[in-house]
Amino acid sequence: MYIKIRRIATGSAPFVSGILAILLAIAIVSSPESSFAASLQGLKLWWTLVFPALLPFLILSEMLTASGFVHGFGVLLEPLMTRIFRLPGAGGWTLAQGITAGFPGGAGGVAQLHKQGSITDKEAGKLASLAHFASPVTLLIVVGVALLHNPGTGYGLLAIHWLSGLLASFTASRWSRESKDLPPSKKITAKRKPAPLHRRILQASADARRQDGRSFGKLLGESVASAVQTLMIVGGYMIMFAVISSIVTSVFPMLPSALPASLLEIHLGAGALSAGAINVNAGSVSGVVGLALLSAALGWSGLCAQIQVLTVLKSAGMKFLPFAAVRLLHGLYAFGLTLLFWKPLLALRVAVLPVLAGSETLQSRTVETADLWSFFPKLLGLQVLLLLLLSLLSLTVYLLTSIRRQRG
Repeated sequence: MYIKIRRIATGSAPFVSGILAILLAIAIVSSPESSFAASLQGLKLWWTLVFPALLPFLILSEMLTASGFVHGFGVLLEPLMTRIFRLPGAGGWTLAQGITAGFPGGAGGVAQLHKQGSITDKEAGKLASLAHFASPVTLLIVVGVALLHNPGTGYGLLAIHWLSGLLASFTASRWSRESKDLPPSKKITAKRKPAPLHRRILQASADARRQDGRSFGKLLGESVASAVQTLMIVGGYMIMFAVISSIVTSVFPMLPSALPASLLEIHLGAGALSAGAINVNAGSVSGVVGLALLSAALGWSGLCAQIQVLTVLKSAGMKFLPFAAVRLLHGLYAFGLTLLFWKPLLALRVAVLPVLAGSETLQSRTVETADLWSFFPKLLGLQVLLLLLLSLLSLTVYLLTSIRRQRG
């Protein structure tokens, strides 16, 4: 029965997509003014926020992956990634990249590892779910400063966003039917006496660099081209979903305006939900619930972001439903943790970004490219700090595992 349903769904998929495309074209033709305004909104959002925020990280990711740094650093993170998330250690760098660069930066790092053959198709899907986070630029500058006018609350939401995302991936890893032990590649060498740590790091880096084999000039050129191509795809999706959100809102006026925006595109959803969340500063119930809904929408991240990840990882045959299930779990965890910690969020009233907070541009709920470029040093410092924390966590997991084995 399942096989028949799957065959019918697969065979009818082209017709369904064709019908949806026709309906979308009819809706755009019927209201061209609103569709044009929505497309301009999506284009401006992509050009002023997403493109400058992600471009350096995507270029850096491909260059570091090709140089072997990611694989060498992955040796340090093997205990954390294999024991906690049941993934190869090389995914540790991708996790840090997803946390600091945001989607689809994490998916871009996963694609590089999959292209090199360092991870399987299933591991690519699981790693993409783990590394899928909203950019700190979005939460700190757009949500915290421009929308809520409270940078401290933005930092609190960012911490909840990270914690709930890690909890969602940890929970999902326990749902898996795969072996609870180390990945197959690790099982083969588990009984061998491990080489010294520094030799394993150097060997993993050298092997990855030898496998890539590109010169620096070729690597730089291809990294820039790949990053721009990925961001062009992202821009197309953002414009399309901005138009779809506008059409859905006009066709179903009985629905809350924030609902379709939150389900479809994260930036539009954050803007729609911020009106209710901003009252959290007064401690009202509606403000607290609005803040929790905003946090949940950030965890869900919108269908636009999810489809972007699927497009980037098309070669890995990534499936939508498992990925969307983890995103839904991320949103539920974020909603619950925000309700639990909303009082500490109210205490974060100190302006931690004084230069940005005083900007008239941000007060008018727009973000300029110059603001993003000035924020990059902090993002890079945050990424270094995350790498150190992940290394310490990995060392802790390794020591606890060793103690448990000795007692056993």
